[in-house]
Amino acid sequence: MGSSANMRILILFLLMCSTLEGFAQNYPWERPLRACWSSDGINFGPTSIFQDSAGVPSVIRWKGDTLVSTFQWFRMPVSSLTWDRVAVKFSYNNGNSWTQPEPMTFTGFPTNFRRPFDPTLVAFPGDTLRVYFSSGQNGAITLDSTVNTYSAFSLDGINYTFENSARVDEINNRVIDPALIFFNNSYHYLSPIGSPAQGAYHYVSPNGINFTKVPDIPSDASHNWTGNYMVNDTSSLRFYGAGGAGIWFNSSPNGGIWNGYINTNVQGGDPTVVRVDANTYLMIYVGEPYATALVEVNNPVYEFNIYPNPSTTYFTIDLTSVHFAEPVSNLNYQVTDMNGKIWIKSEFCYSNNIVVDGSCLATGNYIVVINSGNKPVAISNVIIGR
Repeated sequence: MGSSANMRILILFLLMCSTLEGFAQNYPWERPLRACWSSDGINFGPTSIFQDSAGVPSVIRWKGDTLVSTFQWFRMPVSSLTWDRVAVKFSYNNGNSWTQPEPMTFTGFPTNFRRPFDPTLVAFPGDTLRVYFSSGQNGAITLDSTVNTYSAFSLDGINYTFENSARVDEINNRVIDPALIFFNNSYHYLSPIGSPAQGAYHYVSPNGINFTKVPDIPSDASHNWTGNYMVNDTSSLRFYGAGGAGIWFNSSPNGGIWNGYINTNVQGGDPTVVRVDANTYLMIYVGEPYATALVEVNNPVYEFNIYPNPSTTYFTIDLTSVHFAEPVSNLNYQVTDMNGKIWIKSEFCYSNNIVVDGSCLATGNYIVVINSGNKPVAISNVIIGR
């Protein structure tokens, strides 16, 4: 789908959501997380949808054979149990497939705190997971100095116990978008100070609980230190961030001295990367605008072309570029509005080019889903305009 079509979808969707109790969507709520692979951590291949309607990803290896990813999930409808929640997915085959997203629970979370956001994961000895996140003692949306970095621990990756007191608290500034990692016998913490040129706060800790501030990490106007750490090897720590020409990384031997920015070939934001093996890197990042989904989508997830788009009545679902794991004739499709109501539903897909009669659809934005049985495997959008 072209950028102009994406922009039309975004504008229509923002107008639609502004009627929902005065709530309007903003980045990253209308975007998906995308995944791509690389042999060197610089040049990445084609992307796929990792999770619709999500942002702020973090991915790590856990228990040796498991990958865990957390992110902020914005599944419609607004105020549902899966709207604006920290969620988690697991992979048991090095990222080739993932479980369905599941919201994290937080036992002991203070009732006067705003909900957790900006999650990042760290694995600890004894197979304990700790999630670090932004929160604070006010429920307002304003990101002021009451917003600090807090933590919670878990043994199963889903149910977490809140840990009292802030891990990092800058008295005169908010600390958001934390990144953490264990490297060379210390836990390193990073948080962007403000504008890209201001650089990032840097803290270190021997135990992941008590942090000490060390000199800030410098930056420039083109490189925003919002992203995640990754251990490349025992002598090289990387940080993947975004800005300027797209997603970049910088490397360091100690977390304090950085060697210089290297651009990847990926356009996006808030990246997280895990080195799956010696020759394989997996990146998850925030992609281009994409209407907030009303369905849970399994992996792998594909996008397909729809034309004409916008359409006045008839439009064609073009599946020729999608390589499904089963014959197209085993699949079916449906067209839903932004409230989840199904307007058109087929028993099967009769070809790779399906002509749909949209005369029953009012002017607006619709989601077209390709299903295997009742499980979505591909998703795109169509605008009906007359």
